[in-house]
Amino acid sequence: MDLNLQNKRALVCGSTQGIGKAVAVELAKLGASITLVARNEAKLQAVAQELDSSQGQQHEFIVADFADPYELNILVQAYLKEQPQVHILVNNTGGPAGGPITEASTDEFIDAFNQHLVANHLLTTSVIPAMKAAKYGRIINIISTSVKQPLNGLGVSNTIRGAVASWAKTMANELGQYGITVNNVLPGSTNTGRITAIIESRAQKSGRSTMEIQQEMEAEIPAKRFAEPEEVAAAAAFLASPAAAYINGINLPVDGGRTGCL
Repeated sequence: MDLNLQNKRALVCGSTQGIGKAVAVELAKLGASITLVARNEAKLQAVAQELDSSQGQQHEFIVADFADPYELNILVQAYLKEQPQVHILVNNTGGPAGGPITEASTDEFIDAFNQHLVANHLLTTSVIPAMKAAKYGRIINIISTSVKQPLNGLGVSNTIRGAVASWAKTMANELGQYGITVNNVLPGSTNTGRITAIIESRAQKSGRSTMEIQQEMEAEIPAKRFAEPEEVAAAAAFLASPAAAYINGINLPVDGGRTGCL
């Protein structure tokens, strides 16, 4: 099985912590040069120094905030003038705050749409020309199992994640002929800061302990535990590899079996 990513460059978003960082680490282990994208320069520098460079990789970073997708696009476009060849794009950013959809404001939907779908689109269209020229492209979106089965208490997230999944499938249909695949990785509950925040919010609202909430959530998962970021990263890394060339337009749950639909 060909998992070798030597001489490939991956642009990995939201890569200073959690799943994004784990993906960057895994891709570097497979030989890819990594361009990290996040808003905290100190954290970006620290992660860049941690990445495997034993195969001659050159790791770089872009300081940018997904809250302003158009500024993000300007910064990435400027970077691509100096480093035009990106073979792998991992679209990933923090999820919208939780809460019932009936209590969500229109601004919450607009902000989430910009940070997720608009930012993904701008980044993807920026790297497509070079991917076409190389006849190799992997666009991987880290979204959520909510695209298959909406999650209670995540009204804005359910809505926006579904939009991203439909956008990705349309992209996959249009780009497959050029050797470019577009796939979505759907993490279930994963040991990151986001799941901690969700647990704390539910505990506060219900008056129960965080331990009770976590145990209740884990009981719903056939594996009876949360995922580790590295386990989600392994799925993304496979989809980024030459071995996954004929896998296109799919939603891949990495959730310990929790999602109830086929």
